[in-house]
Amino acid sequence: MTAPRHLSGVTTLAYDPARCTGCGRCAEVCPHGVFALEAKRGKAVLTDRDLCMECGACARNCADGAISVRAGVGCAWAILSSLYFKRGKQV
Repeated sequence: MTAPRHLSGVTTLAYDPARCTGCGRCAEVCPHGVFALEAKRGKAVLTDRDLCMECGACARNCADGAISVRAGVGCAWAILSSLYFKRGKQV
């Protein structure tokens, strides 16, 4: 079974590979496989940002501060915005 896809391009997930030390905790705790360890570089990579459900487990477990996410706001904000605004106009 594949992980559910959320709204495209709305997640608040931010990842700074320069701060990553390759511990792999993000890949271990992410329930949707948003992160994987790249063997060649020894660092985490984003597999598909749009799979992120903003649970915040990756950020809470990143001791190096390479990951940040505002837990639970991206999809909710996109849905509310789409209801409140239509083509740049307030409804």
